[in-house]
Amino acid sequence: MSNDIAKLIRVIIVEDNQYIREGWTMTLDDDPDIVVKRTFRDCESALQSEDIKWCDIILLDIQLPGILGTEGVEKFLEINPGLAIVMITIMEDSEHIFEALRNGAVGYMIKKIEPEELVQAVKDAYEGGSPMSPMIARKVISSLQLSPKAKKLEINDRETEVLDLLANGHSYSAIGKELDLTVDGVGYHIRNIYRKLQVNSKAAAVAKGIKNGLINIT
Repeated sequence: MSNDIAKLIRVIIVEDNQYIREGWTMTLDDDPDIVVKRTFRDCESALQSEDIKWCDIILLDIQLPGILGTEGVEKFLEINPGLAIVMITIMEDSEHIFEALRNGAVGYMIKKIEPEELVQAVKDAYEGGSPMSPMIARKVISSLQLSPKAKKLEINDRETEVLDLLANGHSYSAIGKELDLTVDGVGYHIRNIYRKLQVNSKAAAVAKGIKNGLINIT
């Protein structure tokens, strides 16, 4: 990657431990392809920063004061849908892993991460990958191994188009313009998607659609 500042990977760190923030900043700033733009101790202060609109990667802890990292994921993506958010946390339980991923995080690393692994995780996320610690990857793979008796989920072609656009950050109005539908028409298809997938939220519908191979994030 060029050292041109316009092409540097711009990173924001949201972590309540000052020493970890400083350590990650030193590690990442030592790499010629990465610059840490800002660091924050909580989601609230980060959400007020204009830098969220312009950064490429957020390294986000879960157990934060105030808004938890799992909740913050969606809020950051509302501001900048192009963000790649990597969770870096001590919390390895499946509930937090899958909530973060359902909400839009692209990776999940454990805080015992080595400096070179941290740098590689940032670069992998920037290039479209999903960096995960081995034990996290195993949990995710296990969850995706559906029982042979599991019922196959199906939605029609129009619903697939709607869900795909929804997954890629389009609003109801933008989906309507793309597919020549009214906003009410989009809502009708989304209600059908929720019913068929047995979910009641956008995040859950997208996660289930990806998990069952109905759509792909571009």
